[in-house]
Amino acid sequence: MKKILLLSDTHSHIDDAILKYVNQADEVWHAGDIGHVEVYEQLRKMKPLRGVHGNIDSWTLRCQCPEYLSYMIEDVKVLMIHKAGSPGKYSPACRKLIISEKPGLLIGGHSHILKVMQDNSNNLLFLNPGAAGLEGIHKVMTLLRFSLDKGKVVNMEIIEKERSPSRI
Repeated sequence: MKKILLLSDTHSHIDDAILKYVNQADEVWHAGDIGHVEVYEQLRKMKPLRGVHGNIDSWTLRCQCPEYLSYMIEDVKVLMIHKAGSPGKYSPACRKLIISEKPGLLIGGHSHILKVMQDNSNNLLFLNPGAAGLEGIHKVMTLLRFSLDKGKVVNMEIIEKERSPSRI
C-alpha cells in the first residue's frame, strides 16, 4: 500500500501546513503549475515526487517534469497531464492519451477546481486536486490524499485550507 499526496497549481506557494501532509505521504504527485523550481526541489528532497509541468512553469521545470506521465503503481495504471479537462470534456491531447495509455486513474490540474469523478465510459477514476497555491479563482486551497492498494484507490480525503501568506 502507498500513501499518496496529490497537489496541483501551487504557483510557487508552499507552506508548513502543506509540508505536514508531504511528511505523512509515501509519494507526492504534482499535476503541474508548480511555479518556482525551489518548490519542486523542496518536495523532491522530502519524498519521491512525480510531476508534470503546467502552462506557467519555466523551461527549467519543463526539463525536469514532462508534459505527461504514464506509470504503474500498486497495480494501478496512472496517467497525469496538467490540462486534462474533465470527464466528457477532455482536452484533445488527453483524449489521445486515454486511448493509447488506457489508465485506471487519470490526474489533471489547471482548472483550480477540485473534482473526483468516476468516468464509466473510459473505465477510469478522474482526480483533479484543485489548487494548493495562492493564485487563481479558488477561495479555498485543496489537496487530495489517498492510498493505492492492490489496484484500488482507497481512503480518499479532501484537504482544505484557507489561503495564507506565501513562504517561497
